[in-house]
Amino acid sequence: MTTSFKTHPAALKDLMRDCHEGKLQLPDFQRGWVWDQDRIVDLLASVSEGFPVGALMTLEAAGEVAFAVNPIEGAPAASKPLEAYLLDGQQRMTSLYQSTSSRNAVKTQTAKNKPVKLHFYFDIRAALNPNVARRDAIVATPEDRIIREDFGRRIALDLSNEDAQFTALHFPIDRIFDAQIWIQAALTWVLQDMEARKDHMALINEFSIRVINNFTDYHVPVIALGKDTSRAAVCLVFEKVNTGGKPLDAFELVTAMYAGQTFRLRDDWKARRDRLAKQPVLANVEPVEFLQAISLLHTKSVRARAEAEGKEPPAISATRASLLQLPLSAYVAYAGMVEEGYIKAAKFLHGLKIFRARDLPYQTQLAPLAAILAELGETWEHDAVRKRLAQWYWCGVFGELYGSAIESRFALDIRDVPRWIAGGPLPQTVDRADFREERLRTLRSRLSAAYKGVHALLMRCGAEDFMSGQPFDQTVFFDENVDIHHIFPEAWCKQPAQGISPDIYNSIINKTPLSARTNRIIGGVAPSSYLSRLEKGGGQLPAIPADRLESILKSHEIDIARLRADEFTAFFDDRRARLLRLIEAAMGKDAVRETVAPPDPDDHYSDEEQEAEVQHVGEHEETI
Repeated sequence: MTTSFKTHPAALKDLMRDCHEGKLQLPDFQRGWVWDQDRIVDLLASVSEGFPVGALMTLEAAGEVAFAVNPIEGAPAASKPLEAYLLDGQQRMTSLYQSTSSRNAVKTQTAKNKPVKLHFYFDIRAALNPNVARRDAIVATPEDRIIREDFGRRIALDLSNEDAQFTALHFPIDRIFDAQIWIQAALTWVLQDMEARKDHMALINEFSIRVINNFTDYHVPVIALGKDTSRAAVCLVFEKVNTGGKPLDAFELVTAMYAGQTFRLRDDWKARRDRLAKQPVLANVEPVEFLQAISLLHTKSVRARAEAEGKEPPAISATRASLLQLPLSAYVAYAGMVEEGYIKAAKFLHGLKIFRARDLPYQTQLAPLAAILAELGETWEHDAVRKRLAQWYWCGVFGELYGSAIESRFALDIRDVPRWIAGGPLPQTVDRADFREERLRTLRSRLSAAYKGVHALLMRCGAEDFMSGQPFDQTVFFDENVDIHHIFPEAWCKQPAQGISPDIYNSIINKTPLSARTNRIIGGVAPSSYLSRLEKGGGQLPAIPADRLESILKSHEIDIARLRADEFTAFFDDRRARLLRLIEAAMGKDAVRETVAPPDPDDHYSDEEQEAEVQHVGEHEETI
């Protein structure tokens, strides 16, 4: 990572001129200006008293890093060649440029976030009064430079022309760097009635010395990065200094770099995102995830080429650093493949009965899945390939391996899974994944990957709706508004007579996929009651034969006898064992069985603690 820099003071007036001429501009990834009126007033007050307002950071243009640029907001189109990018100090420079160097009103907002356009003035008398705080000597007027009171019926202060400004002794801050022209005009005005106006001239002269000179003599420390600074270093430096706003993601930075090569990444991504979003399961794909999939394929290709040439192979990577090094040529080469990989991923997930984004166990697992499917091409449709892909997928879900340290796992996946499918060794994700029996009883949060995994597995293994008897294919899933619901209804479990803890009855063990209509019919009664209702029918409900109802419940891994007897504990233990076998079959390996007594229901982890705990799984992975 190459970085060279020098620090020097730059005159504020020169910086304002560079902004005006376009010598100093903003990289395209810089977000819009958001400072409010109070912060602008504080900034102007600080400069007027010669107080420091912080350093700027710039990057010399014409180096390795080439960004698309935008002028400082309010500045005209560039009239001079670009000399430097402003990396840090956007809000300060924009505030100072608009308020001191542009005749247009400053676009800002009130403390209540209401957008306003203002002009700023120094009340000269107040500015010279040692008992008045400098910020209180700064007056803001509307765009027409007239302050009105009494609901606009009375003019309190009119500063719309120079004579009015001279009379009121209010200096327009947007004239601060050509103040002598205003002062000369004020002298002419004074001479028109010297006797009456001589005090005005004395105050203006003193104001010039004590306030205006602080602006014209003001210098700002500038940290100037040299043109040999690498793009990774530039982005890292910007991220470190940009503490005042939302951190930039890699996509925004890459967008700015590609724009320097006349490629509109944001437009290209929007078109691809719109196509992907037609699949509900892909609705939340983020542009950074898309870049990660591309980076996996690109860096794997670069590594293979280096190995073939007998060179030191670089790492396969999807880290932020690798995204910032992703050349435009790689994006162009792989974007179409990756988009197709995501479409194949949607088909693959539909086969696992995962139909919408909110039911994805891990959004993050989509990136390596799309990259793997892009590389596999049409071979992914073969039955043996699908089975191995499914085993890898479920191991990631039930091993809870995509909550943290995900970039290193992505690299392992794109290396291991294709060669495993081709007859190679077991992927690390499959080899290291394990599921612990006690985890089942603690799965209560819909945010948990394993919770969502059980929901999908039940549908994948043939679960049928209690009432309609329909399996949950994609059409039924959406038409019937299928979600996961309690088997022993929550209202029944809450009854004091049952003595069942919420930590137990809200476990995934007591839940199963059902249509919204079926869940309403079940209601809050004991299972024996709703089973009887389903068997007898009545009204618009047809009767369901006992043997058919037993078959339907069996498809949910439920023993009907325990349900008929309203035996919650026996049902819970039996279904836990059944779900565990289902998970073991999906992962292709045995679960880690409980070796101690089950935990006391009153001594439990919260869902938040559980989720935090599993984030640590998989943090220490092999580096490729």
